[in-house]
Amino acid sequence: MSRQVPYLAIAVLLLSVLFAASPWFSSNFAGYSPDQFPSVETFWPVQPAGWAFGIWGLIYLWLIVGAAWGLWKAPQERDWQRMRRPLAISLLLGCFWIAAANASPVWATVMIFVMAVTAILSMLRAGNQDPWWQLRPVALYAGWLTAATGVGTGVVLGGYEILSHQTAALVMLVVVLIAALSVQALRPDAWAYPAAIIWALSGVIAANWPSQNWSVIGVATLGILLLGWRTVSGVRAA
Repeated sequence: MSRQVPYLAIAVLLLSVLFAASPWFSSNFAGYSPDQFPSVETFWPVQPAGWAFGIWGLIYLWLIVGAAWGLWKAPQERDWQRMRRPLAISLLLGCFWIAAANASPVWATVMIFVMAVTAILSMLRAGNQDPWWQLRPVALYAGWLTAATGVGTGVVLGGYEILSHQTAALVMLVVVLIAALSVQALRPDAWAYPAAIIWALSGVIAANWPSQNWSVIGVATLGILLLGWRTVSGVRAA
């Protein structure tokens, strides 16, 4: 009997490559610019410093390598298949996300919310047989998307003057922290998930340090401490 073609595994690998290539087909993205919004403010307290977005390079590479490993070693395994379905949806949306972010911050925020939810679902479904290639690449991706969803929502709330920029930053940082801790509790072994959020919060601190925005810096620092403590506790218990 002929072996079944692993269409889903192939699709995830192809989508990972296309996702990584998407910046080549649109302007690169290192945060929203003030001219995309009605607000005249030029600084978003919730948005990390530009260097923090460099994590995308690692995310792209790790997703591609993980997908290739899965196609080679686990083309039809059940736990890989279960996590591939939501991951494929997230990656497909991701292929168009930069173009959407440059055109419409509102639609980009809706898209990244769906990307984050499906990436988290994929992470929760991932097995533990090959954690470096199955769980951790997706966990890093899901963690960054969790933070990015909060950042995008905060920028939109402030940019369209629904809340002040400062209030939007504080509210969304708290929301991200609550969401991150809740997800982390469901998958304490996925340390790459909080690591990505800690990286994002470090970028927020760096962006707000010159203006000495201590309330935002304080919330971000609290988030790093809580996530770090939970991560160390989870690794020790594993």
